[in-house]
Amino acid sequence: MTKLTQSLTRLYLRFSGFSYTNMARLFMRLFVGVMFIQFGISQLVHYNELCSTFPSMLGLSHQACLNIMIVIELVCSTLIMIGFLTRFATIPAVLAMAAAAFYIANDLLPETASWGITANQPAYIPIMFIGIFLFILLAGPGKISIDYFLSIYIISRQGRDEKEELEEV
Repeated sequence: MTKLTQSLTRLYLRFSGFSYTNMARLFMRLFVGVMFIQFGISQLVHYNELCSTFPSMLGLSHQACLNIMIVIELVCSTLIMIGFLTRFATIPAVLAMAAAAFYIANDLLPETASWGITANQPAYIPIMFIGIFLFILLAGPGKISIDYFLSIYIISRQGRDEKEELEEV
């Protein structure tokens, strides 16, 4: 084999045979966290204008719903980005995006509301967030997270072995 063939073979194996799951999870957490936190910051900046127009749900006032949404978007996205209480933080985020998708699909667009959401409908974005949050919920935060380091610390303090206690993450 020539040097070029060997180099190409090595490169191919690196790209196809190696799995960078922990880096991928870190990227996904950072990406979705940055994207999600922008909504919270935007709502915080335009708080006074949104107080009266934000949808009220579950018998709560417009302002209470807006406050809850801002807290979910800021706190949960921060927790997800740093990898602390990651799986727990995805639950309120999924619920908030489900409420947003439901509200958008049914209240803002009653004549075109359908569950076959397309890319040009406003409910598409919350549904994308739901998918990403569910992926993080199922896959976990990975080894590049505070959750993982705390787990290792707790396991070592109890005198147990990491390989026995933690499934490969």
